[in-house]
Amino acid sequence: MGNQPLKGFARLRAAYANSMAGFRDIWHGEEAFRIEFIVFLLSIPIAFLVGQNAIMIALLIISVLLVVIVEILNSAIEAAIDRIGPERHELSRMAKDYGSLAVLLAAFIPGMLWAAALYTKFCS
Repeated sequence: MGNQPLKGFARLRAAYANSMAGFRDIWHGEEAFRIEFIVFLLSIPIAFLVGQNAIMIALLIISVLLVVIVEILNSAIEAAIDRIGPERHELSRMAKDYGSLAVLLAAFIPGMLWAAALYTKFCS
């Protein structure tokens, strides 16, 4: 009975604390995350200037947030692989490269949306 899972607000509070610990860890340990998160924060006011309507503004912001989320998942994969051991292994290399590829492909989404929004704003 002593090891029962948290419920209700206590569970939400614990999940929030874990998330904030994760944010602190990734902020201090991953330069790519810091850059992408700052770009995300900067994209918010710029999206209001570039977006033609609420849906476009939301899409512009969410597209950059998606890159941040994928970077977090990539960093989680890298941390898990590094935990396994420092020796080089083909499967470890592949897992890390797949995560990197996911970030690259995710970055195409805001690239295309922002290019379309800028074209619509200034060239139409």
